[in-house]
Amino acid sequence: MRVRVEQVELPGIGMRHDLVTEAGRRIGVVSHRTGQRHLVLFDRDDPDAATEQLDLTDDEAEALAGILGASLMLGQLAGLREQAAGLLTEQLTLPVDSPYVGRPLGDTRARTRTGVSIVAVLRDGGVIASPGPELVFAPGDVVVVVGTRRGLDAICRVLADG
Repeated sequence: MRVRVEQVELPGIGMRHDLVTEAGRRIGVVSHRTGQRHLVLFDRDDPDAATEQLDLTDDEAEALAGILGASLMLGQLAGLREQAAGLLTEQLTLPVDSPYVGRPLGDTRARTRTGVSIVAVLRDGGVIASPGPELVFAPGDVVVVVGTRRGLDAICRVLADG
């Protein structure tokens, strides 16, 4: 399904981006030139009348974007898993004592050693999608991996023991 997002310039204020849901509800995000953000739910019968407005701090907006992005990405990966026999996805928490904490992802040589792809890293409520080999692992990172059962078991050992 294609989703329609409308962009409306608000002179002297900033920009509003509206999304119309499949159920016909309009949700907007108002981004002020000052940096303020508001999440707005519009009246069903009057698309110009807001029924709810929620002010978001920068941290709240970032956390909400991370939640929505992570759930969408993981849902897409789950759908891919259903389509590809033998292909699995897992979320692995990087052990605090992993030899890769503080080292770049490329040092794991994950794909070469295990056949597994690291497709995302979840960190501090955010998502780092398609991380490059230069990404430095931090304690508590959750690594999203895609591969066969054998490969996933192997990457668990690699991340835990090197």
